[in-house]
Amino acid sequence: MSAELIEGEASARGRRVAIVAARFNDFIVTSLLKGARAAWHEHGGSAADLTVVRVPGAFELPVVVRRLAASGRYDAVVALGCVIRGDTPHFDYVAGEAARGLQLAGLETGIPVSFGVLTVDSLEQALERAATTAGNKGGEAMESALEMAAVMARL
Repeated sequence: MSAELIEGEASARGRRVAIVAARFNDFIVTSLLKGARAAWHEHGGSAADLTVVRVPGAFELPVVVRRLAASGRYDAVVALGCVIRGDTPHFDYVAGEAARGLQLAGLETGIPVSFGVLTVDSLEQALERAATTAGNKGGEAMESALEMAAVMARL
């Protein structure tokens, strides 16, 4: 006798997803956003079922993500941003509070929130993770959101 296995597939068909993308470090986040949109379309999503909201920075992501998740209109929400470590503790506060707030948004609403916020030590690391070729973390965040939406639908 085998255990029941529940898992989801990264399919956008019949799903509604929102992306919340920070404008700070926009040249990086724009690439993440392109990757997320490409993954959405690659997995069968239609433009009419995808909403994109822009916010000033990573610190502002959680409140908007929570509002969208609580609206009942979306199967998942993808948060995109980029925080690059500097010489002050600012990085720790912004990155930590963004991560905590995004996790709480998902836990409080029951809607999957995908963490596509780069927290890196250098611009070079950010560019590598936002590459327009393989490895774009925006695309990976979208795929994770789609898979989680499918899992939640099966539970």
